[in-house]
Amino acid sequence: MESFNKLALGATGWGDELLLGALMTVTLAISSLVVGFFIGAQLAFLKLQPIKSVRGFAHLITLLFRGTPEFLIILVVFFGLDALINATLSAFLFDTSVSIPKFWAGTIALGLIFGVYASEVLKAAYQAVPKLTLEAARALGLNFHQILIQIHIPLMWRHALPGLMNLWLVLLKDTSLVAVIAFDELLRTAKVAGETEREPFIFFCAAALLYLLMTWLSDLIRKAIAKRVSIVGAHGC
Repeated sequence: MESFNKLALGATGWGDELLLGALMTVTLAISSLVVGFFIGAQLAFLKLQPIKSVRGFAHLITLLFRGTPEFLIILVVFFGLDALINATLSAFLFDTSVSIPKFWAGTIALGLIFGVYASEVLKAAYQAVPKLTLEAARALGLNFHQILIQIHIPLMWRHALPGLMNLWLVLLKDTSLVAVIAFDELLRTAKVAGETEREPFIFFCAAALLYLLMTWLSDLIRKAIAKRVSIVGAHGC
């Protein structure tokens, strides 16, 4: 029981720190999701272009990131952004040194990883919308933008949602990789607590339970969104 008392809230335990670490994990994941979705949408748009060189460039970026360990991408972004920013400042004769915050380095790195995989999901979802539906919309006199906004995008979400939610769950767990740059998310907090108290098993189990809780809540949200999308899609049809 004494070991479990170390998980208590307040000054006597590490409960507050673990909950704060979980909050940092969720915040980092949501920020990365926003950045990654924007990147994924742009890559998907390039992959759908008729120009072969444009499609090839987008697929090359995808291949580069899919073939590189995520752990390495985080390190390259963290150290590379610092070097790039400081080199740019030096080129403009600014005698200063800048260090990018760990949170934003993690957000950009995880966003890039998420975006690369999301681009394939969005591309496939866009192409999955039945052509007969689009042809019927054109026959009714709708222009390209009306078809895209009112029909194509709403219908593609029904295909994209399962894949994007799976990527979200992967992203949520991948936040643990940011511990390598000493960002205090959930796993690093559990590691520090375990080393300090010499009870790593207890704290890692607590972290696992918090990850499971976040995953369970994410699944509830997924079901609610899926139900909403299905209702909207049915009304739209």
